[in-house]
Amino acid sequence: MNNPTVNFTTPETSTNSTTQSIGPMDFVEICILSMNFLFGLPTNIYVILLIITGTGSGVASAFFNLNLSTCEIGTCLNGLLSILPMYFSSLSLLPVFLQGLILTGRPVFQCLMCVERYLAVVHPVTFLKYKPLRYRVICCTVVWIIILGSCFYNLFIVISQNFHIHLWFFSTQFLLFFSIQLFCLVAVLRALKQSGPGERAREREEENHMKRRAFYLILITTVSMAFIYVPYPITGFYIIHTQQNNPAYWLPGLVCYGLAGFVQPVLYLHRTGKLPLFLIRPAIVIFH
Repeated sequence: MNNPTVNFTTPETSTNSTTQSIGPMDFVEICILSMNFLFGLPTNIYVILLIITGTGSGVASAFFNLNLSTCEIGTCLNGLLSILPMYFSSLSLLPVFLQGLILTGRPVFQCLMCVERYLAVVHPVTFLKYKPLRYRVICCTVVWIIILGSCFYNLFIVISQNFHIHLWFFSTQFLLFFSIQLFCLVAVLRALKQSGPGERAREREEENHMKRRAFYLILITTVSMAFIYVPYPITGFYIIHTQQNNPAYWLPGLVCYGLAGFVQPVLYLHRTGKLPLFLIRPAIVIFH
């Protein structure tokens, strides 16, 4: 099976998964993907319902969350679809196509959320100028076009079977988005340490509270992105260097991917007060 879901694996191992029997590594992979499907799908659907019905902070202010949850639903479905080719060979290319949601969709929308918080804290005038929903719709439309291109690119890689280009392309893409998030994180941290002259104590405390929330949001998003994606380039470069592609090498990355995929929906549910009670108290330490 060899991890065709989030793979930086070689195309030949992905497309030949239907001819392999289920081994211990495949069983672990199926368990992780099934957990991601069973818990991630309803959680992200719930987030979308909250945004659409206006129970949360509204469609306009949570539009990037809406698109990210939509992307995550496709990712959860891809986890299921990556198992089906073991029994239906005709579906072998569909999970490969949907990898664009994982490799490009999730990091781009997470990056947009960090940039939005950065503008709100560091450049509030610019943020208010582009706050209307239409600008977010235009931005997300461009992103979905890029994601579609990434999906077709994955199919091209399978056809050309050029694993090295695949690894370099998505590693460079990850470093780009990760660098943007780190820049936003440092800029918001600097703004948090600076207080405006002549501000009242109460106004200054409210502003600092907003800055702290933005800082923690960007920090958690950046750490979760690193937690999800860093193991794959490391594993890929190691395999290229050693010329040995063992399925066990990809397991740590798959575990990180499965665990960190719940971070964003849980963050949104906490901000809207819809998080289960047994999860709220630990989060209060972070955000309050």
